[in-house]
This record gives sequence, C-alpha cells and structure tokens, in this order.
Amino acid sequence: MIKYVMQWLGSLALLWSLSSVQAAGHEAASHAAQARVTDPALVFGIVPQQSALKLARDWGPLLEELSRQSGVPVRFATAPDIPTFEQRVEEGAYDVAYMNPYHYVVFHEQIGVEPLARAADQRLEGIIVTGREAMPDDIGDLDGSDLAFPAPAAFAATLVVQSSLRQADIDFRSHFVSSHDAVYRSVAAGRFVAGGGINRTFEALPDSIREQLRVLWVSPGYTPHAIAVHPRVPLATREALTAALVEMGRRSAGRELLAPLRITGFVAAKDSDWDDVRDLEIETVLGTQEP
Repeated sequence: MIKYVMQWLGSLALLWSLSSVQAAGHEAASHAAQARVTDPALVFGIVPQQSALKLARDWGPLLEELSRQSGVPVRFATAPDIPTFEQRVEEGAYDVAYMNPYHYVVFHEQIGVEPLARAADQRLEGIIVTGREAMPDDIGDLDGSDLAFPAPAAFAATLVVQSSLRQADIDFRSHFVSSHDAVYRSVAAGRFVAGGGINRTFEALPDSIREQLRVLWVSPGYTPHAIAVHPRVPLATREALTAALVEMGRRSAGRELLAPLRITGFVAAKDSDWDDVRDLEIETVLGTQEP
C-alpha cells in the first residue's frame, strides 16, 4: 500500500507538470506532439467526470502498474472540463484515452480511434439524482424544472437522461456544470432540483455529499466507457496495453488498483461492442454550448 501511496503522490506531481501539455485548443495538440519527441511515454487522457485531483489519485497508481506490466510507459492527463477533453481527443493530444461510449462512437468515425478494452460485466446506466428531502417522487414531478448536467455530450448522464425525459413529455431547462461531481454537489446544495449522473461516479462520492442525495430514476444499461487509442499508436503497443489491462483484473494487486474506479476488471474490446450506442442514432452534439 505504501508503494501505491508513493505512486499517487507522483501522479499528483505529474498532474501539475502536464499543464503545458494541456493548454487549450490547437496548442494542446502541438505541445503533446512536441512532448512525444523527448518523452517516449504515451499520454493517457481520462475524461473529467470528476475533479482532476481525484482522477490523478485514482488513476495514477493504475497507470503506473499498467506501464510496468505492459512495458509501455504511459502518463496521466485530463482536461478542465468535458468539452475541452473532447477537443483534445479530436486534435490528437492523447495517445490513449478513457472516454464515454458516445465519444468512442463519434471519434471512431471522425479520427479512427480504436478500442483496447472496456469494463467487464458492467453496463452504463444514466441516473437522475435529487435531494434526499426534496419533493420529486418520480420524474414526472420534474416538469418545468431547471436540471444540472455535466456537459452536452456526456453520454449516460446527459444524453440518455435528456432523451428519456423528452420521451416522457417532461419539459426542463438544462444547465451544464462541467463534471459529474459538480452535478451532485449542486443538487446537494439546492441549486437545482435534480441532475444527471451515473452510478459509478455517484457511489464514488464522499459520504457527506452522497448522503444528502437519492437516486430518483435509472436508465436502461449500455456498453460502458472505452479505453481507446489514436490510430498512430502501433499495433504491437496496442496489444501489449490490452493484455496488461485484462491481466490487471485477474490479480489481487490489480483489483486493488481498480477498486477506486468501481471497476472489477477489463475485457478486450471490439468496435461492434458499441453498436447499441449507434442504434440510438444520437445527433452529433460535440462542441455545443449551453443554450
């Protein structure tokens, strides 16, 4: 455990050192390309569903172990918000990225990202949370309400939830607050009557926040997030990373590293795994802003 604490501290230091690589817009991709010339490590981008500090704490030790097992050095990266993450994926700032199912479908089509792995035995469900003492008893009570969402293209927390509300003829006003954690905290503080999220990030909340909330509604399940690579990553590297990710869930030390992510293990993924998301025929919403 001491080893993993030290790895975590190293990850936090790395988080701040990545600030130049994570400049906005085209500058981010340019810096990432320059970094690859002097640093052989692959940049592993994590979709910012939670704060950068929490992501570094939870993912840093896992990526250290992934580097060791695969023989492929990788380093943690994220973005200040989900739209910026989307922009950086599109511009090639990340060699590898953990992205939501909708991101994967769009970026597979747009820039050719390919899947390595996904969580095993897991389905991604959107949830609507409200205050523990709040009035809504079902989603019909949300008609005419102001609701919080992480970002326009957050798959289960925004797109699935919003689509379900519209299908139920429920009128609402969307407010995008940048992350899942920001949704939960905003609802707990009473700024919104309810908001969209997913079970994994909800269960990862500190008890002090989660105990102020309750889950009002749960969506059907979909194929979960993808770990995907930019097409420039060589096949041999992809295979080494996939094998190490799958092996991680088979060992107790690896499962210990996966536990903070609420993931029990990974399986090798193929593009058709996300056909259920394609079947939803979601119109492209990347880069859109709050109306």
